[in-house]
Amino acid sequence: MNLPAVFLGVIAGIVGGMFGVGGGLIIVPCLILLFGFGQKEANGTSLLAQLLPVASFAVWEYWRNHQIQVMPGLSIAAGLLLGTWIGSRITLALPPTIFKQVYGLFLIAVGLYFVLSPAGVSPRPADPPSASSRAGSSQ
Repeated sequence: MNLPAVFLGVIAGIVGGMFGVGGGLIIVPCLILLFGFGQKEANGTSLLAQLLPVASFAVWEYWRNHQIQVMPGLSIAAGLLLGTWIGSRITLALPPTIFKQVYGLFLIAVGLYFVLSPAGVSPRPADPPSASSRAGSSQ
């Protein structure tokens, strides 16, 4: 077992559990900068690392605290099935330098959003979960 990689996984898991991010914003840059991976190899390795453990415990905690809406989450998951397949095909078709630039622009855009968005903006009030979206939970 590679202990630096395990440590990276722990850090990415903590940040992912806190902010809902992980692979693209934490694991991929670390694999490139600290482990010497190529861009596409880092993407593929990050996706493999997240295949099973990425959300199981975090989802359980959010579920226990009634902070999950099942149908929107499952709908997004259905879209992710198609989207991740399309995204991986696009990534593998791009020359490495072009993909690296696209990835860098993505990171800059995310960073600018968080730096420049007004501090007073708050999310819309959540609708109370319906019985059908929280099937199996005790409220």
